[in-house]
Amino acid sequence: MGLPVHPFRIEIPQTDLDDLSRRIAATRWPDEIAGAGWSRGVPLSYLRELAQYWAEEYDWRAAESRLNRYPQFRTTLDGASVHFLHVRSRHPEARPLLLTHGWPGGVAEFLEVIDPLTDPTAHGGSPQDAFHLVIPALPGYGFSSPLPGPGWDVARVAGAWAQLMSELGYSRYLVQGGDAGSVVSLALGALATEHVAGVHVNMLMTFPGPDSPPPISLDDRDRARLDGLARFDQELSGYLKVQATRPQTLAYALTDSPVGQLAWIVERFKDWTDSAKVPEDAVDRDLMLTIVTMYWLTATAGSSAQFYFEGAEGMRQVVAGASPPPVTAPIAVAVFPKDIFLPIRRIAQHQYPSISRWTEFEAGGHFAAMEQPESLVADLRAFHRELR
Repeated sequence: MGLPVHPFRIEIPQTDLDDLSRRIAATRWPDEIAGAGWSRGVPLSYLRELAQYWAEEYDWRAAESRLNRYPQFRTTLDGASVHFLHVRSRHPEARPLLLTHGWPGGVAEFLEVIDPLTDPTAHGGSPQDAFHLVIPALPGYGFSSPLPGPGWDVARVAGAWAQLMSELGYSRYLVQGGDAGSVVSLALGALATEHVAGVHVNMLMTFPGPDSPPPISLDDRDRARLDGLARFDQELSGYLKVQATRPQTLAYALTDSPVGQLAWIVERFKDWTDSAKVPEDAVDRDLMLTIVTMYWLTATAGSSAQFYFEGAEGMRQVVAGASPPPVTAPIAVAVFPKDIFLPIRRIAQHQYPSISRWTEFEAGGHFAAMEQPESLVADLRAFHRELR
């Protein structure tokens, strides 16, 4: 291998954890409009209770220990320091699989799927279902920080991932992702056609374009999904527009206030998941707080938001229905019903003719690996079998 790859362990100083607790205790709380619930943002009573739990009961050391069970490394790709997990299966014929997270996520969002994917015989599968996993943190996220400079858009990340897989000795592999991870996975499929055997995504944005199927040809479900895209643009996309235009200004608030960082992320878990009243209806509370804590401890609120700034023009093209770069490898689309972006199959098939698998699930939302790990694992195994 040409690049130095260094073993890595997460070892947060106790002084950082003590400082977090102190800052939470010193929070200056706002008032709120009575009876607003979640309609104006995160409710005060909910966030107070969650912040108290974070400071007094949540166990970062347990999360740290759980992450450190898996081999972790750091290397430099295109000038960026990248942290990644590399978990090889005990089954020698396992297929390499690259998992990419999105925002507000990180490598920890895959904790529930690592063991079933690498050791399927212990989790209801067969040796033929096994994967060797590579799970990198996006540049500017978590321990893949700080960012070395501007320019880290989707295409550049895809190129870095291709380099990483080559350096690890994998010449043929599958890729999977949700949120930004789905966009990076599709870009990698278009870039490294001779290496990517298949692309699995659990989010796909299908905005109609000039050459899309006409609206009159869409059924009621598809039209409802178009309405959902309109709601996202009108109500749920404030975070995106701030991060895509003023990430540095946002960084000051979120890097200084842990409760501000908590609210910024927790609201996404409420809006984007299959939850009834609170995010914990869909996602384990401690796992959600592990995600938040990693952003806080690494001070990556701002650097992670830079990814949106770099990708703003690409997002505008997606919303305009521009044709994406062609992906020749088979594509599998896993659709979880409470995701913020529910794809329209006719448009998706038009934009990505190589879609070979389409699965509509009955439960789950945007964070599939955290909300519905068994379903995600089963769909990945099924896609893998189809490609054998």
